[in-house]
Amino acid sequence: HRVRMRYIAAYLLAVLGGNETPAAADLKKILGAVDAEVDDDRLNKLLSEMEGKNLEEVLAAGQEKLAAVPSGGAGAASGGAAAAGGDAAAAEPEPEEEEEEE
Repeated sequence: HRVRMRYIAAYLLAVLGGNETPAAADLKKILGAVDAEVDDDRLNKLLSEMEGKNLEEVLAAGQEKLAAVPSGGAGAASGGAAAAGGDAAAAEPEPEEEEEEE
C-alpha cells in the first residue's frame, strides 16, 4: 500500500493546487519533483478509479466507512478506569509546587 500512497498523495496535491481532474502527466510531474519512480500501471489504475468522481465525495464516503469500523481502544480505556475505582480525579497528576526564591 505504501507504493500506491504516493500516487494518491500526488493526486491530492494536484487537486489542492486547483486541478480538479489531473492527468497522468500532471501526477508524473509532481512525483518527478521528489524523484519518485512512477509505475504507469498503478498510476493509470488510480486515474481510472477516480474518473468521473468528485474527490470531496470520495473522501466523505471513506470517512463514513471508517466511522463504521469498530475500535476496541476506547472501551478498554474506560474499562481500565472503572477497574481502578472509577475515580478520574485521582488519575490526574498533582500540580507541582513552585519554590520560593530567597
